[in-house]
This record gives sequence, C-alpha cells and structure tokens, in this order.
Amino acid sequence: MAQKASKTTTAATGTTRKADRPRLLLLDGHSLAYRAFYALPVENFNTATGQPTNAIYGFTSMLSNTLRDEAPTHLAVAFDVSRKTWRFDEYPEYKATRSATPDEFRSQVELIGELLDTMRVRRFAIEGFEADDIIATLATQAEAAGFEVLIVTGDRDAFQLVTEHVTVLYPTKGVSELTRYTPEKVEERYGLTPAQYPDFAALRGDPSDNLPGIPGVGEKTAAKWITQFGSFAQLVERAEEVKGKAGQSFRDHLEAVKLNRRLTEMVRDVELPVGPEGLVREPYDRAGLDVVLDALEFRHPNFRERLYAADPGAEQDAQAQVAAGVEIDGRVLGAGELPAWLAEHGTDPLGVATVDSWALGAGTVTEVALATAEGPAAWFDPAHLVEEDEKAFAAWIADAGRPKVMHDAKGAMRVFAEHGWSVGGVAMDTALAAYLIKPGRRSFALDVLSVEYLGRELEHAEEGGGQLAFGVEDGAEAEKLMAKARAVADLAEVFAGRLEQDGALGLLRDVELPTSVLLARMERHGIAADRDHLERLERQFADAVKQAVKEAHGAVGHEFNLGSPKQLQEVFFGELGLPKTKKTKTGYTTDADALAWLAQQTDHELPVIMLRHREQARLRSTVEGLIKTIAPDGRIHTTFNQTVAATGRLSSTEPNLQNIPVRTDEGRAIRRGFVVGEGYESLLTADYSQIELRVMAHLSEDEGLIAAFTSGEDLHTTVGSYVFDVPKDAVDAEMRRKIKAMSYGLAYGLSAFGLSQQLAIGPDEARGLMDTYFERFGGVRDYLRRVVEEARVTGYTETLLGRRRYLPDLNSDNRQRREMAERMALNAPIQGSAADIVKLAMLRVDAALTEAGLRTRTLLQVHDEIVLEVAPGERERVETLVRDEMTAAYPLRAPLDVSVGSGGDWESAAH
Repeated sequence: MAQKASKTTTAATGTTRKADRPRLLLLDGHSLAYRAFYALPVENFNTATGQPTNAIYGFTSMLSNTLRDEAPTHLAVAFDVSRKTWRFDEYPEYKATRSATPDEFRSQVELIGELLDTMRVRRFAIEGFEADDIIATLATQAEAAGFEVLIVTGDRDAFQLVTEHVTVLYPTKGVSELTRYTPEKVEERYGLTPAQYPDFAALRGDPSDNLPGIPGVGEKTAAKWITQFGSFAQLVERAEEVKGKAGQSFRDHLEAVKLNRRLTEMVRDVELPVGPEGLVREPYDRAGLDVVLDALEFRHPNFRERLYAADPGAEQDAQAQVAAGVEIDGRVLGAGELPAWLAEHGTDPLGVATVDSWALGAGTVTEVALATAEGPAAWFDPAHLVEEDEKAFAAWIADAGRPKVMHDAKGAMRVFAEHGWSVGGVAMDTALAAYLIKPGRRSFALDVLSVEYLGRELEHAEEGGGQLAFGVEDGAEAEKLMAKARAVADLAEVFAGRLEQDGALGLLRDVELPTSVLLARMERHGIAADRDHLERLERQFADAVKQAVKEAHGAVGHEFNLGSPKQLQEVFFGELGLPKTKKTKTGYTTDADALAWLAQQTDHELPVIMLRHREQARLRSTVEGLIKTIAPDGRIHTTFNQTVAATGRLSSTEPNLQNIPVRTDEGRAIRRGFVVGEGYESLLTADYSQIELRVMAHLSEDEGLIAAFTSGEDLHTTVGSYVFDVPKDAVDAEMRRKIKAMSYGLAYGLSAFGLSQQLAIGPDEARGLMDTYFERFGGVRDYLRRVVEEARVTGYTETLLGRRRYLPDLNSDNRQRREMAERMALNAPIQGSAADIVKLAMLRVDAALTEAGLRTRTLLQVHDEIVLEVAPGERERVETLVRDEMTAAYPLRAPLDVSVGSGGDWESAAH
C-alpha cells in the first residue's frame, strides 16, 4: 500500500495541499471569460477608447484569487479555437443553438491572451479540439507524473476527470465563488462516481451543447439507471430490461444517446507542444504587464495588489525585502540624536516620508522618517525636537547640496514651511517620476507604486490626524513610516533609469520639480476672497434654482422631482410625448445634450427650463464650495495637481477653479469674488493668446498659418479669408465662428462629424470645410497625418519638451478604440506643448520677480492664465516683466503673444 502523502494547509482558504506533490492549475479560458462577461455589466467596464473590459477584469480577478488561494507550482490556460472541432465533424448540430459570440466579448479574448503572455502563463489552443480536451490531456498526464491537479472551469463535463489527485473548482456564483468537486463531492451531488458522470450526462443531454436528452427522462432517472446498471455500456446492452414509458423512450432515442456519449467523453491524448513538467510558473514580465494593465485602465490598487501578490517573483522580492529589513538600522531618535544621525548619513540621498495634515491653508507635521537605499533609517517626532535637533534638521533639509527623495514633494514643502523649514535639494519626486513614465494612470500612491515596481507591499499607517496609533514605545507606526521612506529611496533608483531611458530626466529636473516648488508657495499664499459677495451670489443662484423648479412644475401642471431621471422620463416622453432621445439601460436619456436637442426639436418650454435649472444649480454648488474653502486668513488655498491630466496641464481641487465659467455673466460675477489681499495693490492676470494654434503652426511649419499669426491681424478673419477665398473685410461673423471652431477642433483632434455637431451643420458641409482648410494649409494636414503615423510606429507622441503620451490602441483592431487613440495622438503634442510652455512661463516669471527683488507674487494658474498679486508701486514694472518673460518662454515659429490686465479683483483684471 502506498504511503499516504503529507499535507499542508493554505492560509487563504484552509484547503489541503499534498506537500510532496507539485500542483498544476488548469483553467478553461473561454468558459471563465464567458462567465465573467455575463457576471459583470459591460457598461461599467470600458476604457476611455470604448474597449469593453468586463470579461478581462472578471477573468483576471478569478485567476489572481485562485493563484493566491491555491498556490500552484505549475499553470496553464486552455482556449477554444472555434466551434468546428472533431465533435462538429461527427455531429454538425453540435452547439448550433448557441447565439453568436458578442462583439464586446470577442475583442476581449485576444487581450486576455496578451495579459497571460506578460504573466508568462502558457496558453494552449489546438485546432480541431476544445479547451476541455486540452485540459483532459494535461490532467491525465500530470496525474500520472505525480502531480496534484486543479481544474477551474464552468463546464460540468470536467467532473469526469475528478480523482483523488484531480479536483475541479466550479464557479457557483458569478466569478467570485468556486466549489471544490472531489470524488466525494461529485457523489454527494449526483449519487455517481466521476467515472460515471459522462454516462449520466449522455442520458441527461446538454441544451447548451445542443445535445438532446431523452423525452421523459430527467436527471434523477438518468442517475438511477447508471447506478442500477453500473455503466452506460451495461445500460445499452440491457436496454430491454428498462421498464415503462421511460424505457421505451430510451430505446427509441438510443442512437442519439450513443452519440451524446461519444461527444461527452473528453479526449485525453491530444498532441501538445509541451507537457505538465514544462508548465512551471515563472516571474511576471512586470514592465509588459504594466503596459497591458494601463492600456486596459485597470488602476484600482486592490486589483493590482492581488495580481502582483501572486507573482512567483514576488516571493523572491519579499525575501529580499525581509533581508534588507534586518539590515536597516531603523532607529526611533530621541532628543539630541538627530544631528549625529544626519552627520553620518545626511550626505547620501535620503528618502523622506512624513505623516502630516493640511487644511484651509494651514498644517502640521507629526512624524518624519528618513532612509537610505542601503538600509539605515531613522524616525522622529518634530514636537520632541530640542534646539540642536531643530537646527540640524533645518540646515539639512534646506541644503541644496544634500539630495532628498520625496513622494509628492510639493505637499511636504507646503507643510514643512509651517515649521519654518525650507526644502532644498529635492533630486527626485517619485510621484512626478511615475507620472512622466506613465501619465495615463490614475493612481500615483506610494503603496501602489511600491507593489508594482518593487514587488513590496507597504502597510497603511492607522489614521487619526497623524498621531501614533500604538505609541512610540511600540515602534510599529515608526517602522511603517521608515519602510515608506525606504521605498521612496528605492523607487528613486528604479525611476531614474526609466526616465533616462525615455529622455525625460531633464523634464523632471528642469520643469516638473521646479514647478512643484512654485506651486507649494502658491498654495500657501492662496488668494483673498470676498465672502459677502460670494454669499450674495449663492443666495441669488439658490433663488434662481427655486424659480426654475416653480416654472417647471407650472409647465407640466403638477409637482415632480427635477432631480429624478425616472420622473423626468415619465414627464418628457410619457405625459408630454416629446421626441425620444438616446436609449440607455435605464430609459431615454435626459442629460444636458439631450435637453439641448429637445429644446431645438420642440416648442415646449420644459427642456429650456431644465437646462437653466441645472446650470443655476451647478453655479450654486460652485459658489457653495468656494465659501466653504475660505480659510481663517480670508483666503482660498486651492491645491494644484501635477499628475492628473495626461497632457501635462495643471488642475486644481478644493476648490476646483477650472469649474468657474470664463465667458458667461455668472462666471464673471463669481470671479469678482476673488480680490486683492491686504498689503497689495492689485491683481494682475496674464495669458497666452491662441497658444494651441501657435503650437500647431510651429509643429506643422505651415507657412500660410505662420504668416496669418505674424500679420498682426485677427487670426480667424485672416484664415477665413484664405479658406472662403474672400477679402478679409468680407469675412462675416458666421464665417469667423466656423473657422475658429475648426481651427481649435483640429488642435483637439476633432473629426468632421464632431465639427458638424458643434456648428450644427451637415457632415458633408463640415467635411468640405475641412478639405478646403487643408487645401490652403497643407502643412497642417501633413503634420496631423505624420504625427499619427509616427505614433503608430513608436507607440507614443511627444511634446516640444519630450513629454510622452503612450497610445497602444493606435494599432488596435477595434475601430472605436483606434480612432479614439488617433484623436489623442493629434491633440497630445499640441495641448501638452502648450502646458509645458505655461509651466516654463510661470518659472521664468517667478525667477525674474525674485531676481528683481520684487514683493509681487504668483497666486494662481488656471487654463492658460497666470494670476499675480502686485505689491504697491510695482505694477508697471511687473507688467513689463511678465510680458517679457512669458513671450520668451519658448521660441515658436508663430511667436507667443501675451495679454495682460490688472484690477482689484480677478474679473476686473481681465483683458
């Protein structure tokens, strides 16, 4: 009798694993992907380019969970090639009743394959056979070779493979729960052994495979017959012994049942290029997997953490980290110990991590950790620093010759200033570096980057206003923060190589890092707010909302909830019988575009009222948000974001200043609430005129467009004269409007259809307008073609300063994804170059103000506009300085043009 195998228990599931046997995990790719496709709503899983990803997400989630729970040593995934297999040759009606594969699913199978390739998972697809047959062959070979085998599939026919060493994991709830089918479980469920299961299945039939059952014979009868006669073969041989109508029905359909039995049996000797021994799991291709996951926009930290935690290479990384952790001289520094530690380690690049808080223009640091890439680390509480500690740290943190590495250096610089510490010598910001390497990702959190690039998970410190959760004596929180500082230092080394490879080190050093220093100061400055004015506006917009509600009720004749899509649908399309809009999952849409369309299609006043109601409600919300963010110093301290827009543009939050309309009366009224602060004379605004179009002229080198800029005349009138072939004084307002829309549309990748929608003209007229434009400005046409084709080859576009935007979908077989990527390829170099120039301009202006010894300071950067607060007696000098520095920010062929204005509030300073 063979010796019984020893067993271990996996932590995640409590399932037993035979410790002396290798473990092979086999997955039925199509089966599991189909389950995921129908378990997860496709409308909730799409990339920005329209590629559905629900099947990919569900499949990958199931895979990562199973890898975590089962810890296989070997792994493979099998796929069907097509429905035309040996079973189809024998029975042409096999699976004939199945509906056509949805296009949304078909496009995802190839991407699942790409993802598995980067995970270095062997996948099989053999012409003429189904995935079942491949799995049966590998399972049979593996069991004979001494493996333990796990099969994940949604096909119950796999139960015939179950043995003491082969287990089927069958999805029983979407893609989140798997039931383990052992020999005991199969017998408990069906009253049969696994070897008897195909006999049972032949009698039962399978509607999903279009295998007919026996009329009048259900699962219970089929199981009873197999139990009674022992096997299908015996049942056939003794068919006359089966009594009653069911027995006669069996005999009447005997040939069909025999065919079922042949088709249900899995093939166990498919010729495969490699056997079980060749399916050893290998470490992921992390760089390749990053690219695939980013292209699929799978950015949720938990999703990636689970997937990366299952990387066979992660164990090696974890072991290396543990060893490094032992070597780290992690010390909680007491009073007077910081100077000596900095003297010993402060000349090396140090990772800096903090626990701090910032709100309404004020903040504090409650913990600081420092770490070298080699290991030594230290932690201290700023509240416990004695004078010699304070002096040593202030000198070190300010010293430009002592390199520091931070994650979101801007946030640290902003709050360090609250303690009187000036930060200098930031050699690397790992958040900004990650952004330059992959600008399209959503999360730049340190813990996410650590998992992806270091294979290292960071524990989250307990929240609580920066206070130690367990006390300093425990050291647990200090250890966590030192681990973060170490991760920052290690990431810096990884990112430096990547940035140098991409040619982006200069962009980080010369643009992004200096910009973060300036933004930290701008956030601390804030801008003064007129609370009384804003509160009056809030009441005005609130009254307008109430009035719109009253008018809407009056227009319909009864009260209804203007915020309820369901009630709006009933009113618009039921009671009023207005034209149907675009159909969605929840009914006909009543979004802003639909309301605008309805306002054009009908004379009923409700769509117009609803548009006004939503606009006034949005304005009220904007002003409410502004009032809430007024700090005790009477100023609004917005937070600028450098890593949100993939093009390099800055955005802002708390409050979002880009939400304020620029060209409406209401927007102008809101901007009047931003005023000059005490001790200053006025606000000064400066922005670039038509910067995107000037960049487009520069990049295209189109002589006609460049000449239009250098003529000194109105650009759109001049271009309109060329396009419509009329004298400049004959270009009317409508012509100019069309030219302006088209010119900016080209810079933003607008299609002829998009232009037709924007101008409310026919697609043919829009296409003709673009064709005429390109006839006159052939350089623009050639550039737009060239930039897409070059990006198709390289995989990315670049700005004038080398900022890259990666666009893998340019070569996609999916037309919608490809066209979206093409539009991004058209606008990324133009918008990104404009964003880079604005940053250069900000830096030049700030440097010039400092060099001139002026007190005027920069407060805001919104869209292409810079807002400064001018000190008394400096306005004329500052205006000249700003014009000169912004104009010289970058040498374009179509020279930069700057407009400047000043006044007591933001709106009055407009120009």
